[in-house]
Amino acid sequence: MTDTLLEIDRLSVDYETARGDLKALRDISFDVRKGEIVGIVGESGCGKSTLISSILRLTAPNTRFRQGEVRFKGQDLLQLPERQMRNLRGADISIVFQDPMQTHNPVLSIGQQMVDIQHRSKASKAEKRARAAKMLGAVGIPDPEARLAQFPHEFSGGMRQRIAIAMALMSEPDLLIADEPTTALDATLEVQIIERLQELQQEFNCAILFISHHLGVIAELCDRVVVMYAGAVVESGDVREIFHDPKHPYTRRLIDCDPGHIKERARVLPTIPGEVPDLANLPGGCIFRDRCDQAMPRCASHVPPLIQLKDGHHAACWLNHKEAAE
Repeated sequence: MTDTLLEIDRLSVDYETARGDLKALRDISFDVRKGEIVGIVGESGCGKSTLISSILRLTAPNTRFRQGEVRFKGQDLLQLPERQMRNLRGADISIVFQDPMQTHNPVLSIGQQMVDIQHRSKASKAEKRARAAKMLGAVGIPDPEARLAQFPHEFSGGMRQRIAIAMALMSEPDLLIADEPTTALDATLEVQIIERLQELQQEFNCAILFISHHLGVIAELCDRVVVMYAGAVVESGDVREIFHDPKHPYTRRLIDCDPGHIKERARVLPTIPGEVPDLANLPGGCIFRDRCDQAMPRCASHVPPLIQLKDGHHAACWLNHKEAAE
């Protein structure tokens, strides 16, 4: 598991708006290796959706790639012709979207949709239907052959999300992007989907880029985690290392706010005070400064670089620079 499959290298992405350039991603760098699960975590507005759309190159017309590369198997996806990108999407890179209730075409049967997405295959229609039924069975849909004839509204939300995962894995992709696939589900179904993803990842040996704001899911499923805040990576490393010894104040506050870490009864749940900064008018210095209870004078004038603290563990905070100097 040492081969790098996806490498994001100093990626910066802006949206051109009437108020000026909105800096959605700034100097993003991380990688995903073959066969591993990497989590991307952060609150709303941190740039998770922009990151996904940039990898797939499904961006809005006002998007501008200011710098950096998105390398998949050594190829920079930002430089590929559109025809080659279309060949990659759904074949080598698949995605499971957030809302299972809006993923499928409501007027086509599940079987028809699963046959249609095999349009690159030269197999017969009967063979495609057989493969579709096999994939439904693999994600835990009972009586899969009969259920191919049913329509999306005849399935529960949890089953629809399982079907979406089955469709994403039909082509046995090298990379599966899961965009908060458990957000719309209740806790019981969430656990089932996580367990099914783990089983399928081992069966198909694909890498997974798992996007979430739920730290419990990240801790349960992922090998490594990248913590994003306001369009930048503030910390990254092994999941166990990050959760047991977080080095960035934002990561610590995220963990403190996770209900699973609350030890005592409280009338009011903990929150991170303040708001995410305006990405069209970013403040100088550290972007988390105004919400940080450990801010120093240096934080107001200088942006802390992302430095390596130990093997595989990086953080962008002047507190760590001070520790490193000592």
